[in-house]
Amino acid sequence: MGKVDDEPRGRARHRTVDRIAAILELVARSRSGLTLSELAECLGAPVSSTQGLVNGLVATGYVEERGRRYFLGSAPYLLNRLAGRAPVPAVTHADLERIHERSGLTTVLSIVVGPALFYVDYCSSDPKFAYLAENHVRRSLIRTSGGWILLADMEKRDLWAYLRGLPDADQELIEPFLAALPEIRESGVCAAPHASVDGDGVSIAVRESGKAVAAVGIIGSHPVISRRRGELTSILREQASTWPR
Repeated sequence: MGKVDDEPRGRARHRTVDRIAAILELVARSRSGLTLSELAECLGAPVSSTQGLVNGLVATGYVEERGRRYFLGSAPYLLNRLAGRAPVPAVTHADLERIHERSGLTTVLSIVVGPALFYVDYCSSDPKFAYLAENHVRRSLIRTSGGWILLADMEKRDLWAYLRGLPDADQELIEPFLAALPEIRESGVCAAPHASVDGDGVSIAVRESGKAVAAVGIIGSHPVISRRRGELTSILREQASTWPR
C-alpha cells in the first residue's frame, strides 16, 4: 500500500467556478427570478463581483435578465440537445411531425443562445435543414421568423445592443422588425417577415412561465408562405394550445 501522499487527491475547488455554478443553480430554482442583490447575498459575495459574473453569463446565454431579475437562460437547453436530451420539454418531436403533416412544409424548433439562433429539432425532407439542426449551425436572429419571436421577448438593453451590433448588410431589417415588434409581443406570432432572401416563415413562441424560451416555425418559399400565412398561423396556434405553459 502506498504512502498517503501518493493517494489521489480530491479536485481543488475554484472560487469563481463555484460562484458561477451557484448562480446557475439559484436562477434555475427560482420561478420568479432573483435580483443582483439577492444573488450577491446568497453567494456571500460583493455586488460588484457578482455583477461581473452575471453579465458574462447573460452575454453567453446561460442567464437571462428580465425586469432587473435574473432567470436561467437558453444555453443549458443547447447543451442538453448536444448531449441528446430534450431541449424544450413542452415541445416534442411528435408536435413537429403533426405540424409538418398538416402543412407539408419544413417545421423547426429554435432557441436563442447569446446572439445566435439554433435549430434544435426539425421535421423535413430537405437535407439543408437536417444539416443545420444536426450540426447545430448558428443562424441569424434578425434573418429568421423564429429569431424575430425570440428578439421580441428580449430585455430592452439586450435587444438594443443586438440591433446596434448588426452588420451593415442587416441594418435594413431593423426598421421593419421594430414596426412589427408590438404585434409580435401581443400575439406571440411572426408571420412572413421577409427577412431572408432564401425563404420565409411563420413562427410561434413557446412559453414557460410567460417567457418565450423557444419558437416553432414553418418554413418555405416566399410565395408559399405569403399565400398561406393565415392557414399556417392557425396550424401553429392549434398545436401550441396543447403545450403546457
